[in-house]
Amino acid sequence: MQNYEFDINSLTFENIKKIRKYLKKLIEVGGSDLHIKANSVIRARVHGDIVPFSAEVITKEEALTLAKELLRGRFKELVENKDVDLVYIFDENIRFRVNIFFQIDGVSAVFRTIPVKIKSIDELRLPKAIHKLSQIQRGLVLVTGVTGSGKSTTLAAIIDEINRSRKDHIITIEDPVEFVHKDNKCVINQRSLGQDTVSFSRALRAALREDPDIILVGEMRDLETIEMALHAAETGHLVFSTLHTLDVKETINRIISMFPAEEQNRIRVVLASVLEAVVSQRLVKSKEGGRIAAVELMFRTKRIETLIEQAREIEITTAIEEGTIYGMQTFDQALLNLYRSGLIDEEEALVNATSRSDMKLKIEGFSENTADIKSQKSIGSNDSDVFDLKINVD
Repeated sequence: MQNYEFDINSLTFENIKKIRKYLKKLIEVGGSDLHIKANSVIRARVHGDIVPFSAEVITKEEALTLAKELLRGRFKELVENKDVDLVYIFDENIRFRVNIFFQIDGVSAVFRTIPVKIKSIDELRLPKAIHKLSQIQRGLVLVTGVTGSGKSTTLAAIIDEINRSRKDHIITIEDPVEFVHKDNKCVINQRSLGQDTVSFSRALRAALREDPDIILVGEMRDLETIEMALHAAETGHLVFSTLHTLDVKETINRIISMFPAEEQNRIRVVLASVLEAVVSQRLVKSKEGGRIAAVELMFRTKRIETLIEQAREIEITTAIEEGTIYGMQTFDQALLNLYRSGLIDEEEALVNATSRSDMKLKIEGFSENTADIKSQKSIGSNDSDVFDLKINVD
Protein backbone atom coordinates (compact mmCIF):
# COMPACT_ATOMS: atom_id res chain seq x y z
CA MET A 1 0.00 0.00 0.00
CA GLN A 2 1.32 3.45 -0.94
CA ASN A 3 2.53 5.63 1.94
CA TYR A 4 0.61 8.90 1.95
CA GLU A 5 2.47 10.51 4.85
CA PHE A 6 4.34 13.71 3.90
CA ASP A 7 6.03 16.79 5.32
CA ILE A 8 3.79 19.86 4.86
CA ASN A 9 6.88 22.08 4.81
CA SER A 10 8.05 20.33 1.65
CA LEU A 11 5.07 21.60 -0.39
CA THR A 12 5.64 24.47 -2.84
CA PHE A 13 1.93 25.10 -3.54
CA GLU A 14 2.69 25.49 -7.24
CA ASN A 15 -0.28 23.31 -8.16
CA ILE A 16 -2.73 25.54 -6.28
CA LYS A 17 -1.27 28.57 -8.08
CA LYS A 18 -1.91 26.83 -11.40
CA ILE A 19 -5.47 25.86 -10.47
CA ARG A 20 -6.26 29.41 -9.31
CA LYS A 21 -5.78 30.59 -12.89
CA TYR A 22 -8.48 28.18 -14.03
CA LEU A 23 -10.75 29.15 -11.15
CA LYS A 24 -10.38 32.79 -12.22
CA LYS A 25 -11.30 31.81 -15.77
CA LEU A 26 -14.31 29.86 -14.44
CA ILE A 27 -15.56 32.98 -12.65
CA GLU A 28 -15.01 35.17 -15.73
CA VAL A 29 -17.11 32.94 -18.02
CA GLY A 30 -19.86 32.42 -15.46
CA GLY A 31 -19.18 28.71 -14.95
CA SER A 32 -20.37 26.74 -11.95
CA ASP A 33 -17.85 23.88 -11.53
CA LEU A 34 -14.19 23.17 -12.26
CA HIS A 35 -13.23 19.51 -12.76
CA ILE A 36 -9.68 18.36 -12.01
CA LYS A 37 -8.88 14.73 -12.82
CA ALA A 38 -5.60 12.83 -12.74
CA ASN A 39 -4.33 11.93 -16.25
CA SER A 40 -6.90 14.20 -17.91
CA VAL A 41 -7.36 17.78 -19.08
CA ILE A 42 -9.07 20.38 -16.93
CA ARG A 43 -12.76 20.82 -17.69
CA ALA A 44 -15.53 23.10 -16.45
CA ARG A 45 -19.30 23.21 -16.37
CA VAL A 46 -20.46 26.36 -18.13
CA HIS A 47 -24.20 27.03 -18.55
CA GLY A 48 -24.89 23.38 -17.88
CA ASP A 49 -22.36 21.84 -20.30
CA ILE A 50 -18.97 20.27 -19.53
CA VAL A 51 -16.33 21.96 -21.71
CA PRO A 52 -12.50 21.66 -21.93
CA PHE A 53 -10.65 24.49 -20.21
CA SER A 54 -7.14 23.58 -21.38
CA ALA A 55 -5.15 21.07 -23.37
CA GLU A 56 -2.84 20.56 -20.40
CA VAL A 57 -3.03 17.11 -18.81
CA ILE A 58 -2.85 16.96 -15.01
CA THR A 59 -0.58 14.07 -14.10
CA LYS A 60 -1.37 11.58 -11.35
CA GLU A 61 1.44 13.02 -9.23
CA GLU A 62 0.25 16.62 -9.72
CA ALA A 63 -3.32 15.70 -8.74
CA LEU A 64 -2.08 13.97 -5.60
CA THR A 65 0.12 16.92 -4.68
CA LEU A 66 -2.78 19.32 -5.25
CA ALA A 67 -4.83 17.30 -2.74
CA LYS A 68 -2.00 17.59 -0.21
CA GLU A 69 -1.74 21.36 -0.80
CA LEU A 70 -5.47 21.84 -0.33
CA LEU A 71 -5.93 19.51 2.64
CA ARG A 72 -2.62 19.79 4.47
CA GLY A 73 -3.31 18.28 7.90
CA ARG A 74 -6.63 16.79 6.68
CA PHE A 75 -4.93 14.68 3.99
CA LYS A 76 -5.07 11.64 6.26
CA GLU A 77 -8.88 12.03 6.26
CA LEU A 78 -8.88 11.67 2.46
CA VAL A 79 -6.70 8.55 2.65
CA GLU A 80 -8.97 6.94 5.24
CA ASN A 81 -12.38 7.96 3.86
CA LYS A 82 -11.45 8.12 0.13
CA ASP A 83 -13.24 11.47 -0.26
CA VAL A 84 -13.45 14.73 1.69
CA ASP A 85 -15.33 18.05 1.53
CA LEU A 86 -13.89 21.47 2.25
CA VAL A 87 -14.37 25.14 1.43
CA TYR A 88 -11.63 26.93 -0.52
CA ILE A 89 -11.52 30.72 -0.14
CA PHE A 90 -10.42 32.25 -3.44
CA ASP A 91 -10.71 35.88 -2.33
CA GLU A 92 -13.02 38.08 -0.24
CA ASN A 93 -15.80 37.74 -2.82
CA ILE A 94 -15.59 34.15 -4.04
CA ARG A 95 -15.48 30.82 -2.23
CA PHE A 96 -15.62 27.27 -3.57
CA ARG A 97 -17.09 24.11 -2.16
CA VAL A 98 -14.57 21.39 -2.98
CA ASN A 99 -14.92 17.63 -3.01
CA ILE A 100 -11.67 15.67 -3.40
CA PHE A 101 -11.89 11.93 -4.03
CA PHE A 102 -9.98 8.90 -5.27
CA GLN A 103 -10.92 7.34 -8.59
CA ILE A 104 -9.38 4.63 -10.77
CA ASP A 105 -6.70 6.93 -12.26
CA GLY A 106 -5.76 8.69 -9.04
CA VAL A 107 -7.20 11.80 -7.40
CA SER A 108 -9.96 14.05 -8.72
CA ALA A 109 -11.39 17.31 -7.37
CA VAL A 110 -14.50 19.32 -8.19
CA PHE A 111 -14.66 23.02 -7.26
CA ARG A 112 -18.17 24.53 -7.10
CA THR A 113 -18.58 28.31 -7.04
CA ILE A 114 -20.23 29.77 -3.94
CA PRO A 115 -20.98 33.48 -4.38
CA VAL A 116 -20.49 35.54 -1.24
CA LYS A 117 -23.44 37.76 -2.18
CA ILE A 118 -26.71 36.02 -1.46
CA LYS A 119 -29.19 36.67 -4.25
CA SER A 120 -32.79 37.39 -3.34
CA ILE A 121 -35.75 35.26 -4.35
CA ASP A 122 -36.64 37.82 -7.01
CA GLU A 123 -33.08 38.08 -8.32
CA LEU A 124 -33.07 34.30 -8.78
CA ARG A 125 -36.35 34.62 -10.74
CA LEU A 126 -38.01 32.07 -8.51
CA PRO A 127 -41.83 31.95 -8.36
CA LYS A 128 -43.35 34.78 -6.30
CA ALA A 129 -45.04 32.17 -4.10
CA ILE A 130 -41.60 31.24 -2.70
CA HIS A 131 -41.85 34.40 -0.58
CA LYS A 132 -44.56 32.61 1.43
CA LEU A 133 -41.91 30.22 2.77
CA SER A 134 -40.25 33.00 4.75
CA GLN A 135 -43.55 33.60 6.57
CA ILE A 136 -44.17 30.00 7.73
CA GLN A 137 -43.89 29.72 11.52
CA ARG A 138 -43.53 25.96 12.06
CA GLY A 139 -43.40 22.67 10.19
CA LEU A 140 -41.14 21.11 7.55
CA VAL A 141 -40.10 22.74 4.27
CA LEU A 142 -38.08 20.70 1.76
CA VAL A 143 -36.07 21.93 -1.21
CA THR A 144 -35.27 19.06 -3.57
CA GLY A 145 -33.51 18.33 -6.83
CA VAL A 146 -30.48 16.62 -8.28
CA THR A 147 -26.95 17.69 -7.36
CA GLY A 148 -26.23 21.09 -8.87
CA SER A 149 -29.86 22.16 -9.24
CA GLY A 150 -29.48 25.20 -6.99
CA LYS A 151 -31.03 23.89 -3.77
CA SER A 152 -28.48 25.64 -1.52
CA THR A 153 -28.90 28.91 -3.42
CA THR A 154 -32.68 28.82 -3.01
CA LEU A 155 -32.42 28.01 0.71
CA ALA A 156 -29.91 30.83 1.20
CA ALA A 157 -32.34 33.29 -0.40
CA ILE A 158 -35.17 32.15 1.90
CA ILE A 159 -33.01 32.30 5.04
CA ASP A 160 -31.74 35.74 4.01
CA GLU A 161 -35.32 37.01 3.64
CA ILE A 162 -36.19 35.64 7.09
CA ASN A 163 -33.05 37.27 8.50
CA ARG A 164 -34.21 40.64 7.17
CA SER A 165 -37.84 40.37 8.30
CA ARG A 166 -38.10 38.29 11.50
CA LYS A 167 -36.56 38.24 14.99
CA ASP A 168 -35.67 34.57 15.40
CA HIS A 169 -32.81 32.25 16.30
CA ILE A 170 -31.67 30.27 13.26
CA ILE A 171 -29.32 27.26 13.47
CA THR A 172 -27.90 25.79 10.26
CA ILE A 173 -26.18 22.40 10.04
CA GLU A 174 -24.35 22.01 6.73
CA ASP A 175 -21.69 19.95 4.96
CA PRO A 176 -19.88 22.27 4.53
CA VAL A 177 -21.24 25.77 5.26
CA GLU A 178 -21.62 27.41 1.86
CA PHE A 179 -23.42 30.75 2.17
CA VAL A 180 -22.36 32.70 5.25
CA HIS A 181 -25.19 34.68 6.86
CA LYS A 182 -24.46 37.70 9.04
CA ASP A 183 -26.78 38.47 11.95
CA ASN A 184 -29.42 41.00 10.94
CA LYS A 185 -32.76 40.88 12.73
CA CYS A 186 -32.06 37.21 13.51
CA VAL A 187 -29.18 35.60 15.35
CA ILE A 188 -27.74 32.85 13.14
CA ASN A 189 -25.43 30.04 14.27
CA GLN A 190 -23.92 28.02 11.42
CA ARG A 191 -22.30 24.63 12.08
CA SER A 192 -20.19 22.73 9.58
CA LEU A 193 -20.11 18.92 9.56
CA GLY A 194 -16.68 17.64 10.55
CA GLN A 195 -15.48 21.01 11.82
CA ASP A 196 -18.24 21.97 14.27
CA THR A 197 -20.17 18.71 14.68
CA VAL A 198 -19.67 15.02 13.95
CA SER A 199 -23.05 14.32 12.31
CA PHE A 200 -26.31 15.90 11.16
CA SER A 201 -28.35 13.84 13.64
CA ARG A 202 -26.15 14.76 16.62
CA ALA A 203 -26.20 18.47 15.73
CA LEU A 204 -29.95 18.34 15.18
CA ARG A 205 -30.52 16.68 18.54
CA ALA A 206 -28.34 19.32 20.21
CA ALA A 207 -30.14 22.12 18.34
CA LEU A 208 -33.38 21.30 20.13
CA ARG A 209 -31.65 22.33 23.38
CA GLU A 210 -30.31 25.59 21.93
CA ASP A 211 -33.52 27.62 21.84
CA PRO A 212 -33.98 27.60 18.05
CA ASP A 213 -36.94 28.98 16.13
CA ILE A 214 -35.66 27.77 12.76
CA ILE A 215 -33.33 24.86 11.96
CA LEU A 216 -31.75 24.29 8.56
CA VAL A 217 -30.43 20.77 8.00
CA GLY A 218 -28.22 20.72 4.91
CA GLU A 219 -29.41 17.26 3.84
CA MET A 220 -31.62 14.52 5.27
CA ARG A 221 -29.21 11.67 4.54
CA ASP A 222 -30.32 8.93 6.90
CA LEU A 223 -33.25 7.61 8.88
CA GLU A 224 -32.09 9.11 12.18
CA THR A 225 -31.79 12.61 10.68
CA ILE A 226 -35.20 12.36 9.01
CA GLU A 227 -36.80 11.19 12.26
CA MET A 228 -35.16 14.04 14.21
CA ALA A 229 -36.26 16.60 11.61
CA LEU A 230 -39.86 15.37 11.78
CA HIS A 231 -39.73 15.49 15.59
CA ALA A 232 -38.39 19.06 15.52
CA ALA A 233 -41.18 20.11 13.15
CA GLU A 234 -43.78 18.35 15.33
CA THR A 235 -42.62 20.23 18.41
CA GLY A 236 -43.23 23.64 16.88
CA HIS A 237 -39.98 24.48 15.10
CA LEU A 238 -39.60 25.50 11.46
CA VAL A 239 -37.25 23.03 9.77
CA PHE A 240 -35.71 23.48 6.32
CA SER A 241 -33.84 20.67 4.59
CA THR A 242 -33.00 19.13 1.22
CA LEU A 243 -33.37 15.79 -0.51
CA HIS A 244 -31.96 14.48 -3.79
CA THR A 245 -35.37 13.76 -5.31
CA LEU A 246 -36.80 14.82 -8.66
CA ASP A 247 -40.29 15.99 -7.73
CA VAL A 248 -42.84 16.32 -4.95
CA LYS A 249 -44.31 12.85 -5.38
CA GLU A 250 -40.89 11.16 -5.21
CA THR A 251 -39.95 13.28 -2.20
CA ILE A 252 -42.90 12.04 -0.16
CA ASN A 253 -42.31 8.43 -1.25
CA ARG A 254 -38.60 8.65 -0.37
CA ILE A 255 -39.23 9.85 3.18
CA ILE A 256 -41.87 7.23 3.91
CA SER A 257 -39.90 4.37 2.33
CA MET A 258 -36.92 5.11 4.60
CA PHE A 259 -38.90 3.74 7.55
CA PRO A 260 -39.67 0.08 8.30
CA ALA A 261 -43.01 -1.14 6.88
CA GLU A 262 -44.63 -1.31 10.30
CA GLU A 263 -43.77 2.37 10.91
CA GLN A 264 -44.92 3.79 7.59
CA ASN A 265 -48.58 4.44 8.46
CA ARG A 266 -47.51 6.44 11.53
CA ILE A 267 -44.98 8.41 9.48
CA ARG A 268 -47.64 9.19 6.86
CA VAL A 269 -49.79 10.82 9.53
CA VAL A 270 -46.84 12.78 10.93
CA LEU A 271 -45.60 13.88 7.51
CA ALA A 272 -49.09 14.94 6.41
CA SER A 273 -49.40 17.16 9.48
CA VAL A 274 -45.96 18.84 9.37
CA LEU A 275 -44.99 19.03 5.68
CA GLU A 276 -45.76 22.66 4.89
CA ALA A 277 -44.14 22.92 1.47
CA VAL A 278 -41.93 21.18 -1.09
CA VAL A 279 -39.85 23.08 -3.64
CA SER A 280 -38.49 20.76 -6.34
CA GLN A 281 -36.30 22.41 -8.93
CA ARG A 282 -34.35 21.72 -12.09
CA LEU A 283 -32.06 24.11 -13.92
CA VAL A 284 -32.90 24.72 -17.58
CA LYS A 285 -31.09 26.77 -20.20
CA SER A 286 -32.17 30.38 -20.47
CA LYS A 287 -32.49 32.22 -23.79
CA GLU A 288 -30.35 34.98 -22.27
CA GLY A 289 -27.50 32.56 -21.52
CA GLY A 290 -26.91 30.75 -18.27
CA ARG A 291 -29.59 28.71 -16.53
CA ILE A 292 -32.83 29.36 -14.69
CA ALA A 293 -34.77 27.21 -12.23
CA ALA A 294 -37.97 25.48 -13.28
CA VAL A 295 -39.78 24.89 -9.99
CA GLU A 296 -42.47 22.46 -8.94
CA LEU A 297 -44.08 23.94 -5.85
CA MET A 298 -46.44 22.34 -3.34
CA PHE A 299 -48.04 23.89 -0.27
CA ARG A 300 -49.93 21.96 2.38
CA THR A 301 -53.69 22.04 1.94
CA LYS A 302 -56.37 19.76 3.35
CA ARG A 303 -56.43 17.90 0.03
CA ILE A 304 -52.65 17.35 0.00
CA GLU A 305 -52.75 16.26 3.64
CA THR A 306 -55.44 13.67 2.87
CA LEU A 307 -53.55 12.30 -0.15
CA ILE A 308 -50.40 11.77 1.93
CA GLU A 309 -52.29 10.13 4.79
CA GLN A 310 -54.15 7.77 2.45
CA ALA A 311 -51.09 6.78 0.36
CA ARG A 312 -52.53 8.38 -2.77
CA GLU A 313 -49.27 9.98 -3.95
CA ILE A 314 -50.19 9.24 -7.55
CA GLU A 315 -52.84 11.97 -7.29
CA ILE A 316 -50.53 14.63 -5.87
CA THR A 317 -49.38 15.98 -9.26
CA THR A 318 -53.00 16.59 -10.25
CA ALA A 319 -53.68 18.28 -6.90
CA ILE A 320 -50.70 20.58 -7.46
CA GLU A 321 -51.82 21.35 -11.02
CA GLU A 322 -55.26 22.33 -9.75
CA GLY A 323 -53.87 24.27 -6.76
CA THR A 324 -52.62 27.37 -8.56
CA ILE A 325 -54.84 29.53 -6.35
CA TYR A 326 -52.52 28.59 -3.47
CA GLY A 327 -49.38 29.34 -5.50
CA MET A 328 -48.74 25.73 -6.46
CA GLN A 329 -47.43 24.61 -9.84
CA THR A 330 -46.15 21.45 -11.51
CA PHE A 331 -42.90 21.26 -13.49
CA ASP A 332 -44.80 21.42 -16.76
CA GLN A 333 -46.70 24.50 -15.61
CA ALA A 334 -43.38 26.06 -14.56
CA LEU A 335 -41.83 25.32 -17.96
CA LEU A 336 -44.84 26.72 -19.79
CA ASN A 337 -44.69 29.90 -17.67
CA LEU A 338 -40.98 30.32 -18.43
CA TYR A 339 -41.67 29.84 -22.14
CA ARG A 340 -44.57 32.31 -22.14
CA SER A 341 -42.37 34.83 -20.34
CA GLY A 342 -39.73 34.51 -23.06
CA LEU A 343 -37.11 33.16 -20.67
CA ILE A 344 -36.65 29.77 -22.36
CA ASP A 345 -37.18 28.64 -25.94
CA GLU A 346 -39.67 26.06 -27.18
CA GLU A 347 -37.15 23.23 -27.49
CA GLU A 348 -35.93 23.68 -23.91
CA ALA A 349 -39.52 23.49 -22.66
CA LEU A 350 -40.17 20.35 -24.73
CA VAL A 351 -36.94 18.57 -23.72
CA ASN A 352 -37.61 19.06 -20.00
CA ALA A 353 -41.36 18.42 -20.05
CA THR A 354 -42.93 15.37 -18.41
CA SER A 355 -44.76 14.75 -21.70
CA ARG A 356 -43.26 16.31 -24.82
CA SER A 357 -46.49 15.86 -26.83
CA ASP A 358 -48.66 17.47 -24.13
CA MET A 359 -46.27 20.39 -23.80
CA LYS A 360 -46.27 20.81 -27.59
CA LEU A 361 -50.06 21.13 -27.61
CA LYS A 362 -49.99 23.70 -24.81
CA ILE A 363 -47.33 25.76 -26.55
CA GLU A 364 -49.23 25.66 -29.84
CA GLY A 365 -52.42 26.67 -28.05
CA PHE A 366 -50.64 29.60 -26.41
CA SER A 367 -49.15 30.68 -29.75
CA GLU A 368 -52.56 30.55 -31.44
CA ASN A 369 -54.18 32.61 -28.67
CA THR A 370 -51.38 35.15 -28.83
CA ALA A 371 -51.78 35.42 -32.59
CA ASP A 372 -55.56 35.90 -32.20
CA ILE A 373 -55.04 38.69 -29.68
CA LYS A 374 -52.57 40.50 -31.98
CA SER A 375 -54.96 40.13 -34.90
CA GLN A 376 -57.91 41.51 -32.93
CA LYS A 377 -55.80 44.36 -31.60
CA SER A 378 -54.88 45.45 -35.11
CA ILE A 379 -58.53 45.63 -36.24
CA GLY A 380 -60.22 46.49 -32.90
CA SER A 381 -62.10 49.79 -32.72
CA ASN A 382 -60.94 50.69 -29.21
CA ASP A 383 -58.94 49.48 -26.21
CA SER A 384 -61.98 48.06 -24.44
CA ASP A 385 -62.52 45.54 -27.26
CA VAL A 386 -59.01 44.21 -26.78
CA PHE A 387 -59.41 44.09 -22.98
CA ASP A 388 -62.59 42.04 -23.27
CA LEU A 389 -60.87 39.63 -25.65
CA LYS A 390 -57.98 39.07 -23.28
CA ILE A 391 -60.33 38.27 -20.44
CA ASN A 392 -62.11 35.67 -22.57
CA VAL A 393 -58.87 34.08 -23.74
CA ASP A 394 -57.47 33.82 -20.22
